[in-house]
Amino acid sequence: LLEKMADVSLKEAALIVGVVAACYWNSLFCGFVFDDVSAILDNKDLHPSTPLKNLFQNDFWGTPMSEERSHKSYRPLTVLTFRLNYLFSELNAVSYHFLNLVFHVVVCIVFLKVCKLFLDNRSSIVASLLFAVHPIHTEAVTGVVGRAELLSSIFFLAAFLSYTKSKGPDNTIVWTPIAVTVFLVAVATLCKEQGITVVGICCVYEVFIAQGYTLPALLDTAIQILRGKGSIPFSMLQTLLKLIVLMFSTLLLVVVRVQVIQSQLPVFTRFDNPAAVSPSPARQLTFNYLLPVNAWLLLNPSELCCDWTMGTIPLVESLLDVRNIATLTFFCFLGSLVVFSLRYPGDSSKTVLMALCLIVLPFIPASNLFFPVGFVVAERVLYVPSMGFCILVAHGWKKLSNKSVLRKISWVCLAAVLFTHALKTLHRNWDWESEYTLFMSALKVNKNNAKLWNNVGHALENEKNFERALQFFIQATQVQPDDIGAHMNVGRTYKNLNKTKEAEESYMIAKSLMPQIIPGKKYAARVAPNHLNVYINLANLIRANESRLEEADQLYRQAISMRPDFKQAYISRGELLLKMNKPLKAKEAYLRALELDRTNADLWYNLAIVYIELKDPTEALKNFNRALELNPTHKLALFNSALLMQESGDARLRPEAKQRLLHYVKEEPQDSNGYFNLGMLAMDDKKDMEAEAWMKKAIRLQPNFRSALFNLALLYSQTGKELMALPVLEDLLRYYPDHTKGLILKGDILMNQKKDIVGAKTCFEKILELDPNNVQGKHNLCVVYFEEKDLIKAEKCLVETLALAPHEEYIQRHLNIVRSKIASLGAVEQSSLPSDGTAATEAKKNSFQNLKEAKREKTTTQSTADNKEHSKNKKPTEKSSVDKDTPKKSTKEIKDIEKKRVAALKRLEEIERILNGE
Repeated sequence: LLEKMADVSLKEAALIVGVVAACYWNSLFCGFVFDDVSAILDNKDLHPSTPLKNLFQNDFWGTPMSEERSHKSYRPLTVLTFRLNYLFSELNAVSYHFLNLVFHVVVCIVFLKVCKLFLDNRSSIVASLLFAVHPIHTEAVTGVVGRAELLSSIFFLAAFLSYTKSKGPDNTIVWTPIAVTVFLVAVATLCKEQGITVVGICCVYEVFIAQGYTLPALLDTAIQILRGKGSIPFSMLQTLLKLIVLMFSTLLLVVVRVQVIQSQLPVFTRFDNPAAVSPSPARQLTFNYLLPVNAWLLLNPSELCCDWTMGTIPLVESLLDVRNIATLTFFCFLGSLVVFSLRYPGDSSKTVLMALCLIVLPFIPASNLFFPVGFVVAERVLYVPSMGFCILVAHGWKKLSNKSVLRKISWVCLAAVLFTHALKTLHRNWDWESEYTLFMSALKVNKNNAKLWNNVGHALENEKNFERALQFFIQATQVQPDDIGAHMNVGRTYKNLNKTKEAEESYMIAKSLMPQIIPGKKYAARVAPNHLNVYINLANLIRANESRLEEADQLYRQAISMRPDFKQAYISRGELLLKMNKPLKAKEAYLRALELDRTNADLWYNLAIVYIELKDPTEALKNFNRALELNPTHKLALFNSALLMQESGDARLRPEAKQRLLHYVKEEPQDSNGYFNLGMLAMDDKKDMEAEAWMKKAIRLQPNFRSALFNLALLYSQTGKELMALPVLEDLLRYYPDHTKGLILKGDILMNQKKDIVGAKTCFEKILELDPNNVQGKHNLCVVYFEEKDLIKAEKCLVETLALAPHEEYIQRHLNIVRSKIASLGAVEQSSLPSDGTAATEAKKNSFQNLKEAKREKTTTQSTADNKEHSKNKKPTEKSSVDKDTPKKSTKEIKDIEKKRVAALKRLEEIERILNGE
């Protein structure tokens, strides 16, 4: 490429670089807007974890080419440059915009080289400068997805320059440049489809420029040959050979391209391109009128708009429409230029001819002449055609400036055009700063496009400004009452505003606008796939009402019946079936979705949730692992698979569970649940200091984290730091005054460590206020009465406790002991303790110790339950694996509990012996 640019001087290149930088420096401050969201932010093909082969299997937006919803835009090399951007800067928009700016500079310099083939040096610079500053290019340069135009143009021009070297001395054929041309054409086409049109330009160049034929000369030669009065000249045979090679290569590229899209055209609706589905003559009249509209944008780029779909340009439905005059004028002017360029020899006609080729041929794929496209007018597709326009303007300026009378005026006009265009470009770049600024600028140009009102609404919705967003969505429905998407947007916004009744009404309107099923006619061909989401959205709304779950399921099944490959319907239905406690049917739904897409990590995750519901943790873990193989940073799979490993009780799985939780907190550093569960793992491993650190981090992030507060206090009490547990329990009970186990633990510490019988009594009485039938709290209160030497009250309390738990032997034994003590004290002295009162007090203390152990036996198990209670609330389509009952204990945990029970019984026997005076 550098060799081909050898005759572009350093000063010329520096001038172009400076002009482009002056016009586009502010594009570096723009974000990802409009189509950038789908192509960059939502495109998994950019991520290093995605196999490179996916770039060649998916479309420009990351959708598999085999799927019907694919736009069939196959541009893997452009996506590869996005991936390189992501590799170096992830989603930092500056690097993406900077690379676009660099590519635009390269295009301008290569274009200067092309201009020098047909214009003098000064006119070539004028054409290149006009191209560099033309405001029509802001969409291609400042919009990141416009890189497809930039890259394709580089290889497009390079292919043409290579072909110009295919003519050797004495009109011989030099095959190497032709081979390079074919290769560059293929590369240009892999950047954007219009790259293939350079072959047509090469053919015109070969016939009319390289060989110097004119149309009359060609006709004369053809007539002579047909009459048998002459033979085909050798030079013409060589030309034919070159053209055949070019055309054969092009045909091969077309065949490959058709195979890639699997002979399917993308599905567009009348909202995308109203003329494409209109009857004759409206379709033809409108498509022809769009040609002068595009030409006017090149001539007068004062009112630019990012979206020209829907009602922007009303259909030309009659021959009497005044806009047909513009169409007629355009074709008359174009026809005169074609006649001039083909009929007359000379450099001027050759320049005009090549300019026309650059305008017309690259525009053909976007012209709707051969197949419908998903837009009415798109400024970015004028990037290459504007090259021909700039050559025409520069050529005309040259003609004027050569006349002494008009020389000064021509220079003044040129300076004015370049300056005003540069200012317009600089100003237009700011429109692309954000989605809100972009679509608001578009509404100033066109208020009849419902899509623009919708997009402003989306921008406000992303900022959580739902009230204002709703106004724009409602305006969209008024501009285009039959716009299904607008009514869906209104419904979604009402839902966000918690106005479910209004939301349902809007969804029902959208549903009523859906095309009805016609027997024998494919439904998908008549509706945009995303419009089927109205069934999903409506079902998701009404299933919040437990009495309408069957109705929601009916909507999901209706969507599936319309499109058996509607993956999202299976996913949403699977989640609903789980809610309806039908895990087997949910499993069927997810397996069906996996048949459609086995590379979707979310599906494997959801299937893992189903297996948890089916009490099959082994299969659940396998599916979590599959999800993580496909997406190693899948946050929900990391978190819930770690919980599953932790709950299994298998110590061998704990290291992997810890690694996954560490990975999770790296991805979600502000989520306290991750740190809490790391703390629980450390507690299981008896790593007390580590557990304490994780718990404290969870509490720092969420000061009212119920489970973390309780388990940190429990950790302190189990490690002999009971007094450190008290302030933690104070915090817990400040946030959750009714936390029963927190009250029991606090009472325990106050009684045994602080000797604060009154404080302990308050805790136990509070428990009984909350739950009069709480055996543990009641029994502990009985012990308090015993400590207060109120044996009658203690007896009454134990009788009531025994009534609550008649099968607990230790309560009966304690009651017997108290009664015997009352009897013995009655015989000696009713009003005072006996001489062995110290021993009795010690016995009561030991009795309370026993209660403490029994309490710990239970509160230790609470940690797992609390863990589950405070697991994250996952997104609707991905049910949390922890939304379950407390799991069964492991064998080790059961043994630990049994040991504690045996120890407690031994202490009870000791207490009984002491109280009985043995």
